[in-house]
Amino acid sequence: MRTSPNRLVATVFGAVYLLVGLLGFAVTGGVSFIATQGGLLLGLFAVNPLHNVAHLLIGAALLIAGLSGVTAAKSVNTTIGAVYLLLGIVGFFIASSALNILALNTADHFLHLASAIVLLGAGLAADKVVRHSAVA
Repeated sequence: MRTSPNRLVATVFGAVYLLVGLLGFAVTGGVSFIATQGGLLLGLFAVNPLHNVAHLLIGAALLIAGLSGVTAAKSVNTTIGAVYLLLGIVGFFIASSALNILALNTADHFLHLASAIVLLGAGLAADKVVRHSAVA
């Protein structure tokens, strides 16, 4: 894992997102599963139970990929990074509408964009395979 930025990023982000998903349930008591307004995690990030479940699933996918190998970590980092990029952008437009089923707020949007940059950066730029031709 020390030689693969993708494995390291996936493992660390996976553990963090699992923790965030679990901690989110501590602030969402009494909040509807798909409420457009949620409890504040760390006093800043809005979450509802659906958002917590999403964090748990994303954390599990990243952690499993990071512990599995470079190819899995690279693929999952790139995929989840792309999803977070889309969510970070779209979130600004749906935050005050009924489409905001994850109870997203401005802090969430910026955190999703930051996660996207790191995950996509690792997934697209790190662990490049260099092919060496065999000399006879």
